[in-house]
Amino acid sequence: MEGFRQEIILSSVVIYMVFCIVVGLWAMRRTHSPRDFFIAGRRLGPLVVALAIFSSTLSGFGFVGGPGLVYAQGVSSFWMIILSTTGYALGFFLVAKRIRMVAELRDAMSLPDIVAARYRSEAVRFLIALTIVLGVMGYLATQILAMAVVMKSLLGATAFFADISLITCVVVSSAVLIFYCVTGGIIASVYTDVVQGAIMMVAGVLILYTATQVFDGGFAEATSVILQDDAEAVMPFGTAGIIACLGWAFIFGVGVAGQPHLVTKMMMNEKISDNRVVLPVSVMGYAFAALLWISIGTVMRALVIDGQAEPLTGPDQAAPFFLSVFASPLLAGVVFAGLFAAIMSTADAFLNVGTAAIIHDMPKAFGATKIENELLKARVVTVLLATVAAVIALASDTLVALLGTIGWATFAAAIFPVLAIGLNWQGATHHGAIVAIVASLSINVVFNVAAVSLPYGISAGFFAFVTSIVLFVGISFATQRRCQPLDEDVRRVMEF
Repeated sequence: MEGFRQEIILSSVVIYMVFCIVVGLWAMRRTHSPRDFFIAGRRLGPLVVALAIFSSTLSGFGFVGGPGLVYAQGVSSFWMIILSTTGYALGFFLVAKRIRMVAELRDAMSLPDIVAARYRSEAVRFLIALTIVLGVMGYLATQILAMAVVMKSLLGATAFFADISLITCVVVSSAVLIFYCVTGGIIASVYTDVVQGAIMMVAGVLILYTATQVFDGGFAEATSVILQDDAEAVMPFGTAGIIACLGWAFIFGVGVAGQPHLVTKMMMNEKISDNRVVLPVSVMGYAFAALLWISIGTVMRALVIDGQAEPLTGPDQAAPFFLSVFASPLLAGVVFAGLFAAIMSTADAFLNVGTAAIIHDMPKAFGATKIENELLKARVVTVLLATVAAVIALASDTLVALLGTIGWATFAAAIFPVLAIGLNWQGATHHGAIVAIVASLSINVVFNVAAVSLPYGISAGFFAFVTSIVLFVGISFATQRRCQPLDEDVRRVMEF
């Protein structure tokens, strides 16, 4: 079997790509309306929703970017993993029940629909929609770049495709992604999540076992090698430093409840009581899948330091290299297929919320009461968004994980206060929401685009997040008396 390693891996990926096309065509037959395209008709079972939520969190960000961060910065990114787990519980406690109830009462199809109902403000709807579009560009570019990086690594190892370029890989992967998303919408995404979520959990455990066999002394020896080279890399905050790690802990621990591709899935379950199953399954699945992030990054860093592997051309090559060399051919093929599944379904989720923001929410914010040919327009905009994100992926020289972190932070800073706090505090006002969103977007865009560095290693995302919460609470307190009372149905949901 070892002699056919590359053929087995490539065959697994090809089979998965064909599977995506089949799922897209199958889902197209079940997509008859914008509600089907955007929220799967709100008729999904708890297991489907649970696997869709946790697998959307990891995706290419966790499968490619995560090991790359460990390879580059040591244990710093462990703070993202550990706090994300608690973030699930916080997100479900603050958001899941109420967002599902408001969605049912107001027949909502998107996150901006929810906040518009909560604040009785089309300005808030528009700003949340704008936030989603901007954040989607960064995060969707992450998925496309991760897929292209892995594809280039796989095809470049063959004689026929040895000189294949990253641009070609971006074009090919984007084409499959666009077909899959345009035909099947969110239905294709969530049902693919069932398959890839199961693969990710099993793969996380098997890869952990494989990684422990690389060094005779297991992880203890790998950690010792890293310790002798750079002790800071295995200290609690790694090489990124305490401020950066605490910033990541806050953004990922609290910010889960501000991720539109995750909270939108909380609107899709058929019954509100399903959350009793969705939460524990999501947390368990995430914990198992995250083992891949930790194990591959640690072992690859130790292998390069020990001289058993050549330095990688880039940190994002850590996972593809490890799977291609150290995992068994069959396991590597399954994990690579799972990786493409994770990327594809997450990219579909981002395209879905971004498309909804453009063709459903922005027109409504400007007074449109009915949108003609909404399903057709959704499919056209999906193609355009994917194309723009592919261009961003090629133009960016940022690591996959850092590009994803920027997108995550943009969402968390702008959406968390407005949604998670706003659905639990009747005193929150649309004035506070507007100021918080504008401030967080301004900070994230200016600091990241202009590459402005903050002192003490403080990230722009962390600064934007804290500023957004402070402004939201402060402005809301100051403007409570000038705002109209909540609509009766929304008020009852918040008191439930």
